Amino acid sequence: MLSRLWHWRPLRWVFLGAAVVLLITFLVVQRQSIEVSYGRSPTLATLAEVDTSVGLADVTVPTVEEMTALVEADPVVRLPGAIATWDEQRVQEVIGDAEVRILVAPPGLDEDARDRVRAVENATVRVIGTQVSGGIYEALSSTLPEWRAQFATADVTGPLVTLLAALLDTPEPDHDPPLAWRDPTAAELAAVVDDLRDTDVHIAPGATLTEVPAEAAAHAFPGGAKYVVLPRQPAGEPLPHYGPALVAEFPDTPIMVMYGSWIEYHGPQAEDFAELAAVSFYTQLDGRLSRYDYPQENVLHAFLAQVADIRYAGLFDRPLPYEPFDPLRVALPALPWLFAACAGGFLALSVRSWPAHRRRGAWPELRPAGTRALLTGLSALAVEMSLLADQRSNPALARGISALQAARTALDDGLPDSHVRTLLTDARNELDQAARTMGFDFFRPHHYLKDALS
Repeated sequence: MLSRLWHWRPLRWVFLGAAVVLLITFLVVQRQSIEVSYGRSPTLATLAEVDTSVGLADVTVPTVEEMTALVEADPVVRLPGAIATWDEQRVQEVIGDAEVRILVAPPGLDEDARDRVRAVENATVRVIGTQVSGGIYEALSSTLPEWRAQFATADVTGPLVTLLAALLDTPEPDHDPPLAWRDPTAAELAAVVDDLRDTDVHIAPGATLTEVPAEAAAHAFPGGAKYVVLPRQPAGEPLPHYGPALVAEFPDTPIMVMYGSWIEYHGPQAEDFAELAAVSFYTQLDGRLSRYDYPQENVLHAFLAQVADIRYAGLFDRPLPYEPFDPLRVALPALPWLFAACAGGFLALSVRSWPAHRRRGAWPELRPAGTRALLTGLSALAVEMSLLADQRSNPALARGISALQAARTALDDGLPDSHVRTLLTDARNELDQAARTMGFDFFRPHHYLKDALS
């Protein structure tokens, strides 16, 4: 039995090696990043300009001295082409009795013109397009109602009130109320619906869009979409809310309604998608849209690119692209269990084999032998081993001979048999250790005594 166990003993190192390999593999795999995208979007959500003149209007501003004189004479100076408006009552509530002077410039100025506007030192607040700044501050819209008012109607009440509160060190008032909506009239809706049925696009008079960017639209909405493009709306007036009415006319169809530079999405999954698309788009491009005079085609192209990016992130439940079979990812959940099995095998074989020659007690094949016969056999073994012992094996051999002498004395003195066998077991273990150190397997007690004691 012991011999069979001993032959299995090298297998425990195989288990140990496998456990180490599995552990290292599992830890290395944990460093791999997880790809959360459904694919790589073919577009970029940007207003990148091929022509550097895009977004620049054919306007100019007076000299710094002339603008300084204008601001000195009037607390609110609007330069030709300026578009920004605000709720005068709310702004005046923040200003109170303070002396505040506001210079309003048009959008689309080149860098030199913007530098001249910023150089007007007696202007408390400068508004370029819909960008609001003053002192060391610049106020930006940060909510959907503020962005909608800013880019649909050029209303900068929210940023202007925030900036004035900071400059004058006064409490900031409540946020702007939501921009008012109104239902489109029957005539307005009929004109839009007719165009959408014919061409999928309705471009109202005054809009700057000439055509929908075909490639960007195909990436954003492969199944097609409908577009309503309106010019910038008058500030302070309710906006015609085409979205809900058009959804009823064209169910399950993406619908984009553009008011100036503000874009509303309606249609499938609008609850989840519309706010995400608007926030991600205007957060990135707020600064450029507020300063430059971009054509609506550029703005729509960039927005459609943002929609494509979101689609490729999986929001529209696009089918997953084909991925080659990865055996490692399939096997990864099983690696900890395989490691545990290998570690358990190593421990099991170690418990059954390694301590076998170390633990006290009689070996199975030696139990039938008498105590004196066992003493005689081990003594003969010790004599033979002493002829070949070296410096490494001498200590164990000496301890074994000492235990044999003690066992012989105990046996002659008539001490209990259990005590004698304990001493013999110690001697046998030490002689076994000496034989393994010498490298002579035939000197190991269970081999040497097997025939003699059977």
